[in-house]
Amino acid sequence: MSATPDTSNSTTDTPVAKQLSTLDRFLPVWIIAAMAAGLGAGRLIPGLGSALDAIAIDGVSLPIALGLLIMMYPVLAKVRYDRLGTVTGDRRLLISSLILNWILGPALMFALAWLMLPDLPEYRTGLIIVGLARCIAMVIIWNDLACGDREAAAVLVAINSVFQVIAFAGLGWFYLSILPGRLGLPQADLDVSAWQIARSVLIFLGIPLVAGYLTRRFGEKAKGRAWYEERFIPRIGPFALYGLLFTIVILFALQGDAITSQPLDVARIALPLLAYFAIMWFGSLALAKAVGLGYERSATLAFTAAGNNFELAIAVAIATFGVTSGQALAGVVGPLIEVPVLVGLVYVSLALRRRWWPTIRQENRS
Repeated sequence: MSATPDTSNSTTDTPVAKQLSTLDRFLPVWIIAAMAAGLGAGRLIPGLGSALDAIAIDGVSLPIALGLLIMMYPVLAKVRYDRLGTVTGDRRLLISSLILNWILGPALMFALAWLMLPDLPEYRTGLIIVGLARCIAMVIIWNDLACGDREAAAVLVAINSVFQVIAFAGLGWFYLSILPGRLGLPQADLDVSAWQIARSVLIFLGIPLVAGYLTRRFGEKAKGRAWYEERFIPRIGPFALYGLLFTIVILFALQGDAITSQPLDVARIALPLLAYFAIMWFGSLALAKAVGLGYERSATLAFTAAGNNFELAIAVAIATFGVTSGQALAGVVGPLIEVPVLVGLVYVSLALRRRWWPTIRQENRS
């Protein structure tokens, strides 16, 4: 983001918080304020949610799309695309990511939803949909704040996007219809087209990815790498945070009334989500360390495995079950829990990097 610290230059005795810029250091405050502003506006301003929801093209919310594009572009413009080859050759990282995202993640959310919401089928189905939608957007922000590997994040997000288009509908059919039937549990149906999924990927990842790549390529060609890294990137960096906060305000304004009018339901939905994020993140980080990955790629693996594509999950839930359905509410509660939890895990990640990866401390002393 604006001034995310470089692990190679940080000192061992400096507290993590002091290594961040003022803008990044108070990120939880800005996010809580944005969530509160969105919820308050959605609750207090009559018709705001409906008006915002109406600003859409073919089911895609233009305000949310705008916020996500502004949020993701600066981070993707920072990626060194000439280094991507070193990531694609790391089989430990790629195989671990595929297993975590497309086998363990959906299975874990399915298990938690049935264990904690056995009496609430609509919310349970909504959470299973959230678990199937692997992250392709906000994870780039969390990874950047945690000093993860930007190039690795770009590759893993791209892989998730491809698998999302190919596997989302099939996994939805398996976890909502086939597996419950085999276990003697009630079944549900998921009506989603491959184009609906591909459209989400193309808009929320394809546009900022192409823009970031072209900006770096032509920016370096015209002005040189030093100007690009030292002058241009610091200027556009803060816009990632501005886009994130704008997206949060819009998202919670759209569903502010639904969230604030059903606090007990929100709390029930939140419990399996909290368990999911904690298990996926800490489990992924431990797996990365066990297979010998360094801190940067371990952090990237953890955040890409723990995050979810809430934009797609909400869109699918609304299209299939309706905007006022319990499935849609569960999708909306997803980012309500995910955003503050993963922001907190950014700080946990930074605090753990020298305890679990002592070579970082040794390199800083040399």
